[in-house]
Amino acid sequence: MKLLNIIIKLFIVTLLLLGCQTFKITSPVVSGKPIPATYNQISDSTNAAQLTWRQYFQDTLLISLLDTALNNNFDLLIAYQRINTAKASLMMAKGKYLPTVTANGSLGLKRFGEYTSDGVGNYDTKFSQNISKDQIIPEHLPDFYLGLQSSWEVDIWGKLKSKKKAALAHYLASVEGKNYLVTSLVAEVANQYFELLALDMELEILRETINLQNNQLSIILLEKEAGRANELAVKQFEAQVLNSKSLEVGVTQEIIEAENRINALLGRFPQTIKRNKNILFDYKVSMINVGVPADLLENRPDIRKAEYEVRASKANVKAAKAAFYPSLNIVAGVGFQSFNPKFFIDPRSIAYNVLGGLVAPLINKSVIRSEFVAASATQVEALYNYQKTVLNAYIEVYNQLNYTKNLNLMFTYKGDEVERLNSAINTASELYRTGRATYLEIIITRQNALQSRLQLVQIKKRQYDAQVNLYKALGGGWR
Repeated sequence: MKLLNIIIKLFIVTLLLLGCQTFKITSPVVSGKPIPATYNQISDSTNAAQLTWRQYFQDTLLISLLDTALNNNFDLLIAYQRINTAKASLMMAKGKYLPTVTANGSLGLKRFGEYTSDGVGNYDTKFSQNISKDQIIPEHLPDFYLGLQSSWEVDIWGKLKSKKKAALAHYLASVEGKNYLVTSLVAEVANQYFELLALDMELEILRETINLQNNQLSIILLEKEAGRANELAVKQFEAQVLNSKSLEVGVTQEIIEAENRINALLGRFPQTIKRNKNILFDYKVSMINVGVPADLLENRPDIRKAEYEVRASKANVKAAKAAFYPSLNIVAGVGFQSFNPKFFIDPRSIAYNVLGGLVAPLINKSVIRSEFVAASATQVEALYNYQKTVLNAYIEVYNQLNYTKNLNLMFTYKGDEVERLNSAINTASELYRTGRATYLEIIITRQNALQSRLQLVQIKKRQYDAQVNLYKALGGGWR
């Protein structure tokens, strides 16, 4: 007996020593440069990202579209289900941290062979003087059981706690992923809305131009009858009108497609988008205050998502490391058990058991090692991804700031160009009447003026896009 105790103690010590041998790997050192203090000497005391999208956008029709999109967009609805999945995983991880208790009931019947130790023993009990008649074991032995069973893995090394932390981080990351999707959705709907306003303005310009070209064509036809113009001039002006009508049809088709891009974002079938037409140049958006670059860490959902993924990967590494250590499992049960139903619910029929088991990996740890290596690599990957996300966020803001500045200059120059070309149309018409300019000069001047006006509309639309994209880059739109 003494020798047996020594053997058991040596076995336990060996189990602990072998189980506690962890697999070491060398991970690359991840170091990131600190985020700059300003955006190329640009910073503000306030940050537009703190504004809700309802505060940022002033158009009630656009706000109504955004409301519909946030309720019906399919990508967003899918994101909510992913959050529910992550929440269920978190609840599962929390449940594993606590003991499990199950109710158990069974009814059985068995017979031991006469030439087995159980059969012989049961037969001998019939002649025993130490048991009552009710305790004699029948040949066909019933077994009635009703009770509770419990099992619990004692979290000695924090493995289950680490898994719970990882599940919580994954859940929070899924929430931030949804927030980033909201930000992107708000920006996309707004950009498509401004695209629609720009196309409305282009259509208005083309129709206005077609009317002027038709008037000019009528004049040329009269001049032809009077002998002041020829058939070539008439064909040139007719071709110009047809070209403008072709552009009108193309813009009409673009309007249909732009409306349906918005409808798709809103999760509905094609229908007309309500908007205030021909207000592109009078539209108001809030001023953009960029704050300081450090605000991105708080305001950008994609950065926060990457941060939670780093936390989750770190917790998974701890859980993978704890798998090398012995685990302690406690199993217990209590209930009523009897082969005689008459004494089933009786204090004397109470049965219970308690068992504690220590389990540690000894041979062939390749699976555990592989999981540890994979978790460590995932952690390093998450760290790199976090740094990449921060860098991309800073560059996005930096680019949009410069883009906004340059678009303002482009709009000024293009506006002056349009003004001069409109003046040139009047000048060319006057010179043509006095015979000092040809009809080709009128056609070319009017065509250049049309193209410049359309380009001016596109630059104005890009200005609004830049402001919306800057708002998104700063982390606005999800609140």
